[in-house]
Amino acid sequence: MFDKILIANRGEIALRVIRACRALGIKTVAVYSEADAGARHVTEADEAVPIGPPPAPASYLNIEAILAAARQSGAQAIHPGYGFLSENAEFARRCTEAGRVFIGPPPEVIQKMGDKVAARQMMAAAGVPIAPGTPGYLNADPSELAALAEKIGYPLLIKAAAGGGGIGMIQVAGPEKLAGGLEQAQRRAQQAFGNPSLYLERYIAQPKHIEVQLLGDQHGKIIHLFERECSVQRRHQKVLEESPSPALDPETRQKITEAALAAGRVVGYQSAGTVEFIMDPERNFYFLEMNTRIQVEHPLTEMVTGVDLVQEQIKIAAGEPLSLRQRDLTQRGHAIECRIYAEDPVNFFPSPGTITAYREPTGEHIRLDSWVQAGTVVSHFYDPLLAKLVVWGTDRAEAIARTQAALAQFQIEGIKTNLPLHQKILAHPPFVAGTYDVTLLAKPLP
Repeated sequence: MFDKILIANRGEIALRVIRACRALGIKTVAVYSEADAGARHVTEADEAVPIGPPPAPASYLNIEAILAAARQSGAQAIHPGYGFLSENAEFARRCTEAGRVFIGPPPEVIQKMGDKVAARQMMAAAGVPIAPGTPGYLNADPSELAALAEKIGYPLLIKAAAGGGGIGMIQVAGPEKLAGGLEQAQRRAQQAFGNPSLYLERYIAQPKHIEVQLLGDQHGKIIHLFERECSVQRRHQKVLEESPSPALDPETRQKITEAALAAGRVVGYQSAGTVEFIMDPERNFYFLEMNTRIQVEHPLTEMVTGVDLVQEQIKIAAGEPLSLRQRDLTQRGHAIECRIYAEDPVNFFPSPGTITAYREPTGEHIRLDSWVQAGTVVSHFYDPLLAKLVVWGTDRAEAIARTQAALAQFQIEGIKTNLPLHQKILAHPPFVAGTYDVTLLAKPLP
């Protein structure tokens, strides 16, 4: 086991990794930008190393600075958290070359799953359902593109091969919009990812977004830890998640978890990872992408299975075999996670500033992963996620009621937050009934 781990991240995920390391008796090294000099992850780690100015490219995305901090501190391994460099194959490769263990899958796995076209091809070969679409990258022949689009059927989606999170994705209603959509998608893909490659995929109307948590070790063993429902989204960004999914029956749950395991096996997955699917109203599901890192919403799985996923990640990276057995894992009760953002709940604009008052909810079965307190300055340089409120109940109705009670207690002043939006979501009839899909927030809630 490692003696010291550097955490190449900030905010609540850095604090989450610190807790896992502490439980395993491992010392931690925080890195921080000038904007985060007084942040909680800096004060709670055993050591802290400055890595640059506030902009992320000069600090948290600066591979040289992070590797220099690892050498300076003597950290044997680096945990990337999520976001920033967590799915950067080059960073994973550079960690290994520098004699540091990257706590995540091998760089070649990250690279394969980062290319959505290559990932679709691998999944199809492994028998994992994929949405109808183009078999490879699009070329520039207009007549061939038109024929491919007609074969897939409208409406369809134009997607960036290097994309994710809905970035670079364009919906096309009919053939007259295809040329313009392709031009727009290619421009966005080049700007966002430095890669203009595109592919086409059938648009699935009113889908559910279901993801399956995997753990794989370095000895060929891979298990699933059931699913999370992530269909409460705004512009393809998740807002609220729950586990188990209210949309799955036992038969579909077994099929979708088996498909996720097949996806993990075909790429030789190691570490914690998530296979994401979209599911139509008839419960047909299709591979969407694989996230080769810990997810923001991982606490849901921890709440319903009792497994500490971050500790498992660290053990796997240290070469330990998985001690968990698939037959021993079960879903217990129901959990809901609310992502609390510094944003205007009406227009969703970011709301940076200083938190003047802060009070966390208390009560049974409430978990709060947060990095802020009264006096914290929320910077415009980084993601506006302030906290994740995770609440467990013996069943879904109890989880909803407890989450509403916790939200009513939560106090954050000095900046605007989306706390009121979460209260509306939890009271909205389609959510209460469990019949909602990804269009839930397409219009303002009453």
